[in-house]
Amino acid sequence: MNGRWYEVKVVTKSEAIEPISGIFYGMDVKGVSVEDPNDILNREQGPLTWDFADINILEYGGKAAVVRGYFNETESGEELLAYVKDKIQELIDMGIDVGEGAVTCQLVKEEDWANNWKKYYKPTKIGDRIVIKPVWEEYEAAENELLIELDPGMAFGTGTHETTRMCILALEKYVKADTTVFDIGTGSGILAIAAAKMGANHVVGVDLDPVAVDSAKENVALNNLNNIEILEGNLMDVVEGKGDLIIANILAEIIVILVDQVKDCLKKGGIFIASGIIKDRENMVAEKLKNSGFAIKETLYDGEWVCIVSEYL
Repeated sequence: MNGRWYEVKVVTKSEAIEPISGIFYGMDVKGVSVEDPNDILNREQGPLTWDFADINILEYGGKAAVVRGYFNETESGEELLAYVKDKIQELIDMGIDVGEGAVTCQLVKEEDWANNWKKYYKPTKIGDRIVIKPVWEEYEAAENELLIELDPGMAFGTGTHETTRMCILALEKYVKADTTVFDIGTGSGILAIAAAKMGANHVVGVDLDPVAVDSAKENVALNNLNNIEILEGNLMDVVEGKGDLIIANILAEIIVILVDQVKDCLKKGGIFIASGIIKDRENMVAEKLKNSGFAIKETLYDGEWVCIVSEYL
């Protein structure tokens, strides 16, 4: 590894992590690192983050969140900086408290960030049965545990973030033996794999990002599963037929847009698990679901994050 990348860093607050991450995901980003002090300081097993852990995890003494986006060296650093600053100002104009909101851009060596996060990523048990194990770690599963081998690479989803954990807990409750599951925005494929391990009959994972698609396919292969299909495409557009359960762990604003498309791809009585929602967006998502013919079955909370489980009536 001897490449160089532009690192765009935003110093912000935990509450603004989701929309700021959304700025990066709307660009040609190659990786996103999130330091959430609310997540890090309350976790016994050490510093873990959404997407990539970072060796500078407590750089701001646990008082500020930091979101970093990594871009090809062929990009213009000045243009990246200007674009992100403009988008941060748009968030401020929308009334979102971004805290300090400072934005910087610098060139970094690939080895400085591409692998350092791995030292913090350890086997993690979620719920009663699921254990997420990085491929480079050793772990002997108990008889009742379902082991997921994972190498997330540069795709979203290590299993350590609150949104992913809540999704797995919901899947554990609602996946049945004959269930067809659509995982929208599959990222590393972790939720698709979890559903398959829990006994789903057929799982389709979809992502717009080709990096995520490749990562998800590799992780499916690592787990020797033959009932998962990974597709590249724009969310619901490439899904065929109707599922018994649809899960989307993405931005609240995108979930609201997706709801009506979900209706077209979900059987009557089917379950929609929506996560990636910060608390101040909960009502927005809940109202959209109710107005679109869904009944909310339960709402899960973890830190500043919300997961809404609803049924299509």
